[in-house]
Amino acid sequence: MEIRLDDKVAIVTGGSRGIGKSISQYLVRAGAQVMITSRSGDSCKAAAEEIGEGAHYEAGHIGRDEDAERVIEATMDRLGRIDVLVNNAATNPYAGPTIGVDRARWDKTFETNLTAPMFWTQRVWNRFMKQHGGSIVNIASVGGLGTSTILGVYDITKAAMIHMTKQLAAELAPGVRVNCVAPGLVKTDFAKTLWEGGRGEKFRQRLPLERLGEPEDIAGAVLFLAADSGRWVTGQTWALDGGALISFGQLG
Repeated sequence: MEIRLDDKVAIVTGGSRGIGKSISQYLVRAGAQVMITSRSGDSCKAAAEEIGEGAHYEAGHIGRDEDAERVIEATMDRLGRIDVLVNNAATNPYAGPTIGVDRARWDKTFETNLTAPMFWTQRVWNRFMKQHGGSIVNIASVGGLGTSTILGVYDITKAAMIHMTKQLAAELAPGVRVNCVAPGLVKTDFAKTLWEGGRGEKFRQRLPLERLGEPEDIAGAVLFLAADSGRWVTGQTWALDGGALISFGQLG
């Protein structure tokens, strides 16, 4: 089955590297025009040039209201519509027991991982999707489905995103579908401290599918959910984790 997004326009936050860049590539290959956004204009430009025709960029900080407005308006001005929003950008400034987090890093994690996706969704809904429909895909984490000794704060934001997905899916139906993917350990720079050295190999050996994830493993599922192939799917979270959640023993 060939999945197509011809004549559709997508915004991918955090789209200049890692999982976001791979998602942008997949959507462009499927025929979409894709607006890549992240904080670094140079990174956005480099990603768009590498992906080629169909990739566009407008840099911005997802947590700043004025930047969100500018990126969305740039997308409408240049491309005329917004059919797909992928809320991918995330941060993780704190590692350690949740009880020890300071207020500044707690607030920053929630601002980027939960508050920003909520209000990007609101803006895209009001600007285009309320009248024309669309698809929203949130990028959470399997951490949002369990607990962690060191990533509890990050995982709390992702658990909240999973519930927000269900809530918005119920509110925005039938015109807009809202879904979520929850990656496990994927080999990106963002997660490098979790897999570099021997840590990744030890984790891999305990996975039923016996390998860590690659960005393409996530991008394919996002494409399915964004396109008409996922037209009867909404409010769902798909765990893309190599079997981590069904593995025997402790994976943390």
